[in-house]
Amino acid sequence: MMHYLSYLPVLAALIALGYQIFALLGAIVYFAKSAFLLSKPTGSYTPPVSILKPVRGLDSALHDALLSHMTQDYPDYEILIGVRDMEDPAVPVIRQLITEHPEHPIRLIHCQTDTPNAKVGILIDLARQARHEIILVNDADISVPPQYLRRVAAPLAEPRNGLVTCLYHATAHSIPGNWEALGIATDFIPSTLVAPMVGINEFGLGSTLCFRKTDLAAIGGFDAVKEFIADDYQLAKRITQLGRETVLSEVVVGTTLNAPTWRDVWRHQVRWARTIRVSRRGGYLGLPVTHAGLWAIVAMLTGHWPLGLTLWLARATMGATAGFVVLRHWPALLAAPLLPLWDLWAFTIWLTGLAGRTVHWRNKQMTLNRDGRISES
Repeated sequence: MMHYLSYLPVLAALIALGYQIFALLGAIVYFAKSAFLLSKPTGSYTPPVSILKPVRGLDSALHDALLSHMTQDYPDYEILIGVRDMEDPAVPVIRQLITEHPEHPIRLIHCQTDTPNAKVGILIDLARQARHEIILVNDADISVPPQYLRRVAAPLAEPRNGLVTCLYHATAHSIPGNWEALGIATDFIPSTLVAPMVGINEFGLGSTLCFRKTDLAAIGGFDAVKEFIADDYQLAKRITQLGRETVLSEVVVGTTLNAPTWRDVWRHQVRWARTIRVSRRGGYLGLPVTHAGLWAIVAMLTGHWPLGLTLWLARATMGATAGFVVLRHWPALLAAPLLPLWDLWAFTIWLTGLAGRTVHWRNKQMTLNRDGRISES
């Protein structure tokens, strides 16, 4: 029995190595496909679009993020910006932008629908006032390139496509925030690239969710996801259950992480972990496969140095490719040899997320139910 157990570190390392190779392939395929699509002119399908932007609080990136939406190379779109409190510090910035850009149909809307997920309450009110059939939702701090709308709306010309989403690269202004941004670029984004390769279609990122209003109505509107913490995932899941496909756009957008302390980053990561656990339990249990650094160290500690070093190199290569080549995230290239250390952090987060239902979100302590619904603790 002990003889067979001695092979477990080798088996774990080989499985982890297989995932790294698969993720590297996913990054290369996405980069090649995106480069090809970006080299081609956009098509003629440019339906009117309603952009819904829920805003809460003021951060350093808000002005530039909103401005990037107001300067789109697109014939017909509206921007509906929703806030729950007209005394929100973001309101003066929004009003200034509206004044400076009278040529665009931008509206600031006071949203009062109360829901467990406050962001979805804002979206419910914004959707009621949206004039167009194509709806686009993204987070307040998302910055986009000038042809964003043209390229994100284009896949919806095909009836089988129901939702378009985008990868994102993150920047930060603190050491803890940059640590989290590194993990997003070299761990989370690669897992997103692997998902469609293994047949997972029900994924959507808060960086962009573009879909038809008729499909939204068919799933029960935003009311259907108002009790869930992972509203983006739940929305994507329900639209794909209509028989629609999710499309990962060639456009990469930007976001800014505002976590100033290690405690903030820890809480954010644990919230993500516990949310994934209640949303996709099977997928969560398999996440340690992605923690290559852990298995590389285990392999080396058990005397399998060649395998451990090979896995370490594979992890660094995959992280640098996904982070730098795909996302242009410079730290991913510079820190590539140290990326296995992120995996130790990620495994600790995974262990913490394995149990417990309490999460910290928007300055509140919330309780997660078994299906991902939330209630205030």
